[in-house]
Amino acid sequence: MTRVSRRTFLTSLLLAPTLTMAVSQKATAAPAEMDLGDVLVMAGRPTEHLLVVIDVRADGTVGLELPRAEVGQGLTTSLAMLVADELDIPVDAVRATLADARPELLFNQMTGSSNSVRSMYWPVRHAAAAVRARLIAAAAVRWAVFPDSITLSGGVVEAADGRSAGIGDFAVAAADPLLKIVPSQPKSTDQLRLVGTPTRRSDARAMITGSTRYALDLDIPGALPVVVRRPPSIGGTVTDVDEDALRAMPGVVDVAVVPTGVAVMAETFGQAIDAASAAVVTWAPGPVDAENDETIRARLRDAVEPFTTTGELEAGFDFAFVSHAAMETNSAVADVRSDSAEIWGSMQTPIVAKQVIAGVLGLPVSKVSVHVVNAGGSFGRRLFFDAPLEAARISRAMGRPVRLMWTRVDDMRHGRARAASHHRFLVRTDGQKVASFEHRIFSVATDFSHGFGEILTASGSSSSGRSVFSQTVVTPYSFGEVIESLREVPLPMNTGSWRSVFSATSRGAAEVVVDRIAAKLGIDPVQFRRAHLGDARHRAVLDAAARESGWGAPMPDGWARGVGFHAEYRSCTACVVDMDATDPKRPRVRRAVIAVDVGKAINPSGLEAQMQGGLTDAISTTLTAGLHIDAGLPLEGSFSQFHFARQRDSPPEVRVIVIDSSDDPGGAGELGVPSAVGAIANAYERATGSVVASFPISFDIDFEPFPR
Repeated sequence: MTRVSRRTFLTSLLLAPTLTMAVSQKATAAPAEMDLGDVLVMAGRPTEHLLVVIDVRADGTVGLELPRAEVGQGLTTSLAMLVADELDIPVDAVRATLADARPELLFNQMTGSSNSVRSMYWPVRHAAAAVRARLIAAAAVRWAVFPDSITLSGGVVEAADGRSAGIGDFAVAAADPLLKIVPSQPKSTDQLRLVGTPTRRSDARAMITGSTRYALDLDIPGALPVVVRRPPSIGGTVTDVDEDALRAMPGVVDVAVVPTGVAVMAETFGQAIDAASAAVVTWAPGPVDAENDETIRARLRDAVEPFTTTGELEAGFDFAFVSHAAMETNSAVADVRSDSAEIWGSMQTPIVAKQVIAGVLGLPVSKVSVHVVNAGGSFGRRLFFDAPLEAARISRAMGRPVRLMWTRVDDMRHGRARAASHHRFLVRTDGQKVASFEHRIFSVATDFSHGFGEILTASGSSSSGRSVFSQTVVTPYSFGEVIESLREVPLPMNTGSWRSVFSATSRGAAEVVVDRIAAKLGIDPVQFRRAHLGDARHRAVLDAAARESGWGAPMPDGWARGVGFHAEYRSCTACVVDMDATDPKRPRVRRAVIAVDVGKAINPSGLEAQMQGGLTDAISTTLTAGLHIDAGLPLEGSFSQFHFARQRDSPPEVRVIVIDSSDDPGGAGELGVPSAVGAIANAYERATGSVVASFPISFDIDFEPFPR
């Protein structure tokens, strides 16, 4: 564990009646080759000493305040496990909470890019180790013994002579700033007992029993339901509205015109929705009224530049816009007064949200409080704080607290989406191996204006999509000359990072091309990949997935097996799926085997869930789920129209093989999508004998769109 020995930590004691601690560390050198996760860790390094706050309470529980968002990824459980392991306490004794926006953290309060565990792993462990040292020191003083005669186990401090007490009994004494402590270090990997064991999520019961409190569950005095009537196309604005008619609707309390539409407050959400739907509004057009699927596809294809190499294998793919489609639609609560504001919502970039909202309201940043609450999903959507900002505007306009909810139709039509893209490949072989591999991507520009761009700029990187692309999308194969490029086409659509950002499309499509190269050379797809993977970890996950899936075994007629591989954020995974395409119009993934290596897997159960989630996203967006654009607006407005995978579309058998190691954790949240996209598309091509050129593969408008 050389990394531990290279770090030197200072402990700092916060002013509190009981033990509350944070840690600081001296910066370590940046890795020679930095990926996006490394860039984010380095950007947060100057404020890392403020990052983690742990407090020991008199009742023996331990508080862990996290400057990150819990959006269903299980982060609070994983980090609570780190604290519990260092302190030798039960994991359910750790109370993880989400911190409000903390501007003093600068670039260190963003949740995204599979970075949370990577950036919090050592700070949390060092903070917990420091707490442990203080508890033992306090017990040694009270019992007049040497610290090395004290043990801490199961939340109990015990002296060699048999005296014992719970850690809560030392919460006050351990906070004494004059206490002499023995310098502490986190445990070595072989001393960890909880980390690495499958652990049930600490918030699972609350979620499934409905007791988890999301933004709209908060009881903020005076906050009434609000729904916004939105324009018939993206970016349209209000010219006129019959407010008198709206105010006469049952239950309507207030009406306000805001930049995004007409806000209607009512006694209930049902009344607000009914009134907003009945509103008579005159709209000014939006900036993309003339755009539809055909025009956008033409824009992307027109951007294609000539290849700089020659080759004999060409391929092209189109990817549609994709909604984040989180189960909880955008929502927020806001209470804006003349001299202050208080906002509640799930935000992955709360510092920027606080600053922007303060600017819009004309208030000092110090007068705006931004509270981060749990979210029912995100997949990158809540990097933007659209609902909190809109709620703040509405609260100011109405002069009262508001509970804002986006309807499902709002969420799909006016929410953010993964940008549509077009991919072109040109490959040259020498008859036995790949000599050159060129991949050009042409995409509607992805919006990174939620603060992510500023972090990249501060780290010395460009804030453009191309910078993100170059630090995340890497061909893992030895393919001779490899050229990968992204060209973004400006178009004022509502775009945003979707799970795995550029990798799901870029690496997913590339894995299809890899299969076609293997077929052209007459080599088995797994063997072809293995021969061109230079990293032993990469080969190990590919071997595990192939072996456990029974790769090479015969399949029934109309069935096929497909493979995909992906590496990013210092992690890697391979996916093999069995597809039943006996009905080519309704192909089904019947089985999936996923091997994954993220270094140290803190909670293998959580990692398995991440891989299953990535697989489900891949099944959906590869086969059926996308957004059609017509006259500047997505047609899809519900899950009945946005064909995300249903329970019946999920494979009856999914096996996740976790390859654990002592390496520092890599990223996991976005890892599982690209390899599964490739595996599913490859299985479809093999089962049907067709050539896939557009995703999702089945993308008909088989519904009646809701009125605009």
